[in-house]
Amino acid sequence: MPGFAGRFSGRSAVITGGASGIGLAVAQRIVDEGGRVCVWDRDPGQIEQAKTVVPALHGVAVDVADAAGVESAAARTLEALGGVDILVTSAAITGPNMTTWNYSTEDWQKVIDININGVFYCNKALVPHMLERNYGRIVNIASIAGKEGNPNASAYSTSKAAVIGLTKSLGKELAKTKVTVNCVTPAAVRTAIFKQMSQEHIDFMLSKIPMARFGEVDEVAALICWIASEECSFTTAAVFDVSGGRATY
Repeated sequence: MPGFAGRFSGRSAVITGGASGIGLAVAQRIVDEGGRVCVWDRDPGQIEQAKTVVPALHGVAVDVADAAGVESAAARTLEALGGVDILVTSAAITGPNMTTWNYSTEDWQKVIDININGVFYCNKALVPHMLERNYGRIVNIASIAGKEGNPNASAYSTSKAAVIGLTKSLGKELAKTKVTVNCVTPAAVRTAIFKQMSQEHIDFMLSKIPMARFGEVDEVAALICWIASEECSFTTAAVFDVSGGRATY
């Protein structure tokens, strides 16, 4: 996908889950457009693999579900980059596909810990720094499931709805500052996360998309990068759809 030369010149970004999928596509664009990127991922091997794709990447191994670990990762990243202007929270898991009453409490907690608690920890860790710099762009990755509630995916749907709520609340809290907070709600995009889903659930998601295809990571990355840029200056606490026509509100 074409980029915008120099759009992120002088800017530094943290991308959680940035060693693969949508996060890595965003990292690639920001670097190509003049920015510096530190990816946060819990798999050190995946970070090293990502560096073969985007050699300029910095990387910190961290589990976003660990509040203390996130604070440590933030400190290490600030030391390495000298500052953080952009946060994209892409780290997430789907959890198993089954009815709510059959969902184990352990699986439920794991999804909630990563998908919403992790987003909260990352936002909380970097907002004070952005306020000190008098500039920031936060893009939280939610999902169309957070709006519509996919059957047999109650934990995932709930966690992504919570991401929308957190984004709206934090965005309003920061509305009189130079820090904006927005989220995107993609429909299904074929990435490695599909390996966590049943084929039946994948087929269900495809059937709900009027364009009759899954999204591409570059399509979602293009939208995220605009929201993360200086151009997106009068929008905060907002939800952006990239759903192939699925979104109805």
